[in-house]
Parts: sequence; structure tokens; C-alpha cells
Amino acid sequence: MSATAKYIFVTGGVTSSLGKGIISASLAKLLQARGYSVTIQKLDPYINVDPGTLNPYEHGECYVTDDGAETDLDLGHYERYLNIPTSQANNVTTGRIYQAVIDKERRGEYLGKTVQVIPHITDEIKERIQILGKSGNFDFVITEIGGTVGDIESLPYIESVRQLHWELGNNCMVIHLTLIPYLNAAGELKTKPTQHSVKALLELGLQPDVLVCRTEHQLNQGIRNKIAKFCNVASNAVIESIDADTIYDVPLLMLGEQLDKVVLNKLNLPGGPEPELTLWRNFLRKFKNPRSTVRIALVGKYIELKDSYKSIVEAFNHAGVSSEVKIDLKWIHSEKINEHNANELLGNVAGILVAPGFGSRGIEGKLSAIQYARENKIPFLGICLGMQCAVIEFSRNVLGLEDAHSTEINPDTPHPVIDLMNIQKKVTHKGGTMRLGAYPCNLMKGTMAHSIYNDEHISERHRHRYEYNNEYLPDFEKAGMLASGLNPDSGLVEIVEIPDHPWFIGVQFHPEYKSTVVSPHPLFVHFVKATVKVTEPVR
Repeated sequence: MSATAKYIFVTGGVTSSLGKGIISASLAKLLQARGYSVTIQKLDPYINVDPGTLNPYEHGECYVTDDGAETDLDLGHYERYLNIPTSQANNVTTGRIYQAVIDKERRGEYLGKTVQVIPHITDEIKERIQILGKSGNFDFVITEIGGTVGDIESLPYIESVRQLHWELGNNCMVIHLTLIPYLNAAGELKTKPTQHSVKALLELGLQPDVLVCRTEHQLNQGIRNKIAKFCNVASNAVIESIDADTIYDVPLLMLGEQLDKVVLNKLNLPGGPEPELTLWRNFLRKFKNPRSTVRIALVGKYIELKDSYKSIVEAFNHAGVSSEVKIDLKWIHSEKINEHNANELLGNVAGILVAPGFGSRGIEGKLSAIQYARENKIPFLGICLGMQCAVIEFSRNVLGLEDAHSTEINPDTPHPVIDLMNIQKKVTHKGGTMRLGAYPCNLMKGTMAHSIYNDEHISERHRHRYEYNNEYLPDFEKAGMLASGLNPDSGLVEIVEIPDHPWFIGVQFHPEYKSTVVSPHPLFVHFVKATVKVTEPVR
């Protein structure tokens, strides 16, 4: 463990969505494989305090940590690559920074001084950046800065990095991710966008130490030398990041480009053992060479933006590898399915997952999908709202409770089988006030849930306001839907299952958040196994 943590900042230029999060996670994976302890944090320039109140169409999935932070989806990549949990300190937004500074001003902590972007905002940013490094738990803190250089929103972060670069000296470096576009008309790669991006960074007082260049075509040595000369970096610090088949290729591509060695040399650190990445290579080999394919329906209302379900998709990838099958996800919009077309849309799938979400849109479609899965003995997994919908469907079609519903959707339902949690009834603010983070769950022996986890006590992450109404619990269990997982403190039903079904489970929590490459989540693993076993795989 280093006495002083090293800080690596990852900035982006030319365009957004180049993959700063994947590059950050890949570098972290390589450093971890060399024996270093690494964490990654994300600085997001938007003024929202967190993504918890953002529409998934705006921001994609809202990822949740063990300690209850609602964060950017990139933190999911960090955890899936490193197999270590993140926390509140791993995601910082401009909204959170300004909120903290204004709170300090209101308390009089600035002693009457005029509060300004410099030094007050930048000092707050620098303090947040160094929280993880000063904990003594990490050799490296990799900080991804959202947006692109030149964005007005990012300027305070870039200025903070400039100051830290000066203050930390050899304990700090900057990696700039940029684009080398290929012009078909000219038949060549163009370096000018990268040159201008670095120029914009230089104008802000920051010289990148390494350039990672996204490209569709390989960079020859001549192009690397040209970029190095115009951008003031060593030629071996011009790193090619060519388009890959899967995000799980990127760590091995960066290993081939010796990104980790360049970083360690820059920071005057020993290289340690060469990364073997045996588990990673085995995962990738099985991922690319499945023995068969299974088609699973993912029913949700945000399927136009698949990043809304990013962790679910990756959890399926992890679980598929464990069974050596490829998961062919059939994306079904919950507004497009009903009792009349359910067989047409779901008749060729081996399993059905009903996704989480909020609000009334698409609810009836989710109920139709669940009824189809239950009646046709198709393996089913419901997550959060998906579990609540399973309870609603069962109460209507098995218990005969007409108009049973969640009070989220119908506050006047005569049968509120899903109701607002007691602790939520006085909540007025929407941001950060749900039941968030990891909570314990006790599993009933002899149940499917118990056999899946092979444990009596588990912990899973939550993000919800509504819960199973325990007043109906005896009726459900008598009719054949078992509450197999309960919170030991509140009695909240965490897991429901139907024993008289090949595989039917609904969970109030979000198992997808805890699935990683080396530790696929058992619920997804067993769900995928059930789809392979019950229905002949699609060839």
C-alpha cells in the first residue's frame, strides 16, 4: 500500500460517449491485476444533486451503491470490472458541490467572504476528489470527468484538476480520451480533432500525459508520432483504442497497448507482476464461444434506451457465460403487449424478465406478460416493480381480487396489495428519499430462494417506495404464492415465489447491481439455467 495515493484524471474531447468509463475501468483492472488497490470515481457536471430524479431517457440507468447513493451508471462498470463495491464518495455532481458550498455559506463558515467559483467551488471539488485517496485504502484513485473539454459545465472540474496537478506534482497525471475519425471520402484517419481537443485542454492550463485515441482503424507509427509531436506527449503514450466487439475486450486491448506500463512509468512506480487476467480471459473465451443460445424476453417501458437496463443486460451476460450460453434478449415494450398478443410476442422465448420502473405507463402490459409466464410455466424473474406486478397479477387472477393494484398506480384500489411504505408516507422531497442501498434479508429454508443463494442470510440493494402489503400475506400463501424472503427488522416481503412452477421468482430488490464478471449473481445464474432446462434453446 502506497503512503500517498496516486491520482489519475480521465478527461474526454471531441465528442461524448467515447467510453471514458470503460477506459477508466479497464486501466483500473490492469493496475489491480498488478497488485495495486484501485478505486474509480465519477465527476458529473450536471446540476442535479444525483440522477435519482432523472428520467431514464435523460440519463439511462440510475445505479445504487451499498450505502444508498443514487449514482451514474458508470459506477456499475467500475464494480463489474473490479469486483469491489463503490460508495457515496465515488460519484460527485455539480449539484452536490454547489449545495455543499451554499450550505457552508448559510452556516457562516466563509466568515463573510464573497463566495466564488474560485476558490470555494474548486476547493470543494478538490476536497471531494481526495476523500478516497486520504482514506488510506487505495494506491490509485482514478477520476473520470463527465462531458467533454470545452463544455461550460466542466470548467470548474478542469480548473480543479489543474490546481491539483500543481499541488500533487508527481502523484498526479492526466489521461485524455479523444477521437481519430476516419473519412471515407479521403480514405484516411484525421488527427486534427485530437489536436484541437488537446489545444482546448492546454488553454485551460492542463497538459495531458497520455492520449487514448478511439478509432475504427489501426493507428500506424507515423500517425502516433504525429499526434505525439503536436500534442506534447511521448509517442508510446499515444494509445490506440480501436472499436471492440464487447466492452470486456477493452482491458486486454489496453494491456496490449501497455497503457498500465505507461501510467506506472509516468508515476515512477514498479510494474509488479505481469497481469495474467486468467479469470477475465476465461470469461471472454466463453462469452465469445457459447455452446447454444437462449432467447429471453425483457419486458419494460424504457426499451428505446437500452442503457436504462444496463446492469440487467450485463448480469445476463455474466450468467450466460456461467452456463456457456448466449443470451438473446428480446426487447418487448410493455405498452405493446396485452392478453391478445402475448402468445405472439412471448411464444418463442425461454424466459421472461419484467423490469423495474416507476409510474403507471405500461403496467397492464407487464401484468399480461407475467400472467403468460405463470400460466404457461415459463421461467420468470420480476425485479422491484416487476415483483410488485407479479403480486398484483396473482391477486387478480388467482385470488380473484378484482381491481387489486398498487396504490402508486391506483390510490383508490379496493385491494391495495402493494402499498406505500409507512416510512415514505410523510416524505415530500423526491430526491434521495426512497428506500435506498443494502438491506438484510432472511431466506426461508426449503424454498427455491434458499437453494439459489445456499444461505439463510443475504444482503441486497434497494430502490423503491412501495412494498408488499403484509395484510394479504396469508391469502397469498394459501393460494400458492410464498413469501420466501423477509427483512428481519421490518418484516418487509423481499422475495416471492410460486413453488408449483418450474421457476417463478419476484424480488423487491435489484440483484443486477451486484453481478460482476467474476461473481455473477446467483439469481441470474439460476434463472438462465432454468431457461436452458425448461425450454429447448434456440439454435
